[in-house]
Amino acid sequence: MTIRISGTGSALPDRILTNRELEERVDTSDEWIRERTGIVTRHIADKETVASLAAEACRRALADAGKKAEEVELILLASCSSEMMLPCGACRVQAEIAAQNAAAFDINAACSGFVFALQTANAYIASGMYKNALVVGAEVLSGIVDPSDRNTCILFGDGAGAVFCEMSTGEGEGMIAALQGSMGDRGGVLCCRAGHRRDADYAEYPKKDAFVHMDGAEVYSFAVRTVPACIEKLLDMAGMGAEEIDLFLLHQANIRIINSVAKRLKIPADRFPSDLERVGNTSSAAIPLLLDELNKCGKIVRGCKLVLAAFGAGLTYGACVLQW
Repeated sequence: MTIRISGTGSALPDRILTNRELEERVDTSDEWIRERTGIVTRHIADKETVASLAAEACRRALADAGKKAEEVELILLASCSSEMMLPCGACRVQAEIAAQNAAAFDINAACSGFVFALQTANAYIASGMYKNALVVGAEVLSGIVDPSDRNTCILFGDGAGAVFCEMSTGEGEGMIAALQGSMGDRGGVLCCRAGHRRDADYAEYPKKDAFVHMDGAEVYSFAVRTVPACIEKLLDMAGMGAEEIDLFLLHQANIRIINSVAKRLKIPADRFPSDLERVGNTSSAAIPLLLDELNKCGKIVRGCKLVLAAFGAGLTYGACVLQW
């Protein structure tokens, strides 16, 4: 048994931050940001929160699936930027959408979070414990990024993407293969301190208040080596060749990483869709945001084979093959 995705949804804050505005804040330029990252604009939350964005994405995913909130049995929220520790974001989403019959909890695997959460939902549903799940990635990264740090403030945006999953009934559809992994000994290259903790708790990590700290070169090296190897192993597990995959949906971190992965796998770049230019790096929301866009514009149709692959802080990585 496996899951199929029967509905998608997304939500973005109204405010848009352009590269030109960032030129006035830090030592950078629109041309430099475009060339190095592929990003032109990103959405920034004003009044929106992780939970409110997640709830709106979930409502839209339910509408797309033709389901009601009271039918939901499990809510998994992937996030690394929730404004509150307690209650967890998933429980706040449950309350906001009135999904009173659902169990709810959070998953934090940073930018890999949505892929990890989707695989968790698959395990629960395949076991028979639940019949369906809302899986949502949501971030308000603007709240944990130093606005004066040009290494990070140019990259990250806010938003949420969600999918409604249920047990597959069609032959061949659903999750064909999946894998995930972690490299905790390299966690210091991408980290963020919790603001309420003591400095002594963080002896092994760089001190940067409660903002994201990133060694960009190390993260880039990790991504361009790990992601292609991960995808190759995944396809081997699935008994499939790269030519059988219609689209590769990678974590939207940097256009150079996406292009490098395509080149290493010897796959045409046009099979790696991207919304990075418009929304930036939205961490755990990146893949479901892109998935919803492709679904709503008809670029994903029944029978399409997709690879979802992500990497992020932890360091974590994960991937899965889905047939739509």
